This record gives sequence, structure tokens and C-alpha cells, in this order.
Amino acid sequence: MGSRLGLADLVPLGLFVDAVTTGSISAAARTHQITQPSASEALRRLERRVGVELLIRTPRGCRPTAEGARLADLARDLLAAADRFAGEAEALRAGAQGRIRVAASYTNAEYVLPARIAAAGDVTVSLTVANSDEVTALVRSGAVDVGFVEGPIPTAGLTTRLFDRDELVVLVAPDHPWARLDAPLPLETLVGTRLLLREAESGTRRTYEAAAAAAGHLIAEPFGVMTSTEALKAAVRAGLGATILSRLAVREELAAGTLVLVPVNGFSLARELRAIRLAGSRDRAVTAFVQAVSRKNIS
Repeated sequence: MGSRLGLADLVPLGLFVDAVTTGSISAAARTHQITQPSASEALRRLERRVGVELLIRTPRGCRPTAEGARLADLARDLLAAADRFAGEAEALRAGAQGRIRVAASYTNAEYVLPARIAAAGDVTVSLTVANSDEVTALVRSGAVDVGFVEGPIPTAGLTTRLFDRDELVVLVAPDHPWARLDAPLPLETLVGTRLLLREAESGTRRTYEAAAAAAGHLIAEPFGVMTSTEALKAAVRAGLGATILSRLAVREELAAGTLVLVPVNGFSLARELRAIRLAGSRDRAVTAFVQAVSRKNIS
């Protein structure tokens, strides 16, 4: 007869889910860094605990029984809830220690947040830098308390707060043909040109693609893709092509004349910079931190 499961069953439940997902007990064992015999014995104990056969073992792998398939979905939910519990417990510990776990997109981390964090008062910030998709995933998993992203992101299950506005601009080297145009660049020319761009998961790239799509265009395949804003600026200065970056990220280069801004006819790349948190988060220290780094004149 099966019995009530406890915390000690989370590991074999993880093995069970991985075995169902991969179709292999050996693969599940490697994921959990244990031997295949140990994994097999743990799964047999789990079957005895729940009182039903969960897996059909074959020489080519394994597949779930009908009962196992039903329980696998519930096991995934249970493991996700355990992860959320662990993340919330860590968040509470971090709050008690006066530390706020922050993840920020590259533009925010490198060009927006540093001075604002310094002015936010007596708070210790642990900062992870990633692209906007990765920041969103860290917030959803509970691995960080708050994320700062740019560009469009899925917001289901999240609360967002506008903390600044930004604009993307087209940039070239001073000797590039676009730097000597007498009129704004036609949009058709921009979207049809292979540019140097950030990776597809970045807020910068998504903002450009979304704005082009709203104007009825698909962008050309990038000439080069780089995950670093500084690398893109260096590539453009070296004459490798044109790029699109945050105006916040190129203030010094524009002032010095090492990069040139190219106006585009009838094309706006304005975007919002947002702080994101899990819906229902109420940590007062995090709320105060977000308020401190937000511009007061944002409506």
C-alpha cells in the first residue's frame, strides 16, 4: 500500500520526471550525478511508496505507464512548487540580511543602474547581468528578487514598474556612407541592410524587430551577432558595419564623434525600461529599492 510522500521523496520524484522526459533511467541518473543502479533502486522504492507501477522498462529505455503519465504531470507541479518555496526562503534570508538579489539586462546593468544603486542608500545588492529573456526567467524562478529589463517581454505572472525610458538609435563610424547622408535614411534601406546586432533574446534586438514588424517589415539577417554592447561599438568603430543600440549606451561616443547617429525616416525605436517582480511579491525592502532607482519624473 502506498503511503504519504515527504520531503525525502523529492529527489526520486525528480528522477522519475527526468526518466519520463528523457525516456531513459540512465540519462536521468547522469542528470542527478548518481549511478544507474542507484537510480533504478530509488525509482523502485518510489513505486512501492505510491503503490503503483510508474515506468515500463525495456532494453531501449523506459516509458511511463498510464498511471505514471498522470502522476508525472503532478510531480512536475510539485517540484516546481518546491523550487518556488526554496526561492522564497532564500529571498526572505536575503531580505533579513539586507541583501537584494537583482538581475539586469546589459543596458540597464552597464549604463543605467550603477549610479542609481549608489544613490539608493544603505543596501547591499547582488547583481546578475544577463539578457532580458534570462532576467525574466531568473525572476520567475525566484532566483532573484527583482529584474530590470528593456523591450517587450511576456508579463504573465509578473508585476512591472516603469523606471525609465530609452531610445534605440542607428549608429555608424564617421567614415560610413550613412554618416554623410543629407536626409534621414529610408526605413526600407535600414531593414534591408544586414546590421551588426545583439542576440535574438536581448531586449534591444526584440525592440528593433517589433518596431520593424509594426511598420510591415521583416529585418534582414544580421551581418554579425554579439552579446556585448561594447563589442558592437568597437566593431562599428572599426568599420565593420552599422548597428542599433541604446542612446544611453553611446552618449560618450556621440559626444566624442567616434560614432555617428543616423536618423531614420518615420521610424521610432522608443522603449520602456521596466522593473519586474513576481506577482504578489510584497517585500518592503525590494519595493523601497525599486522606488529609489526609479526616476521621479516618470509618469
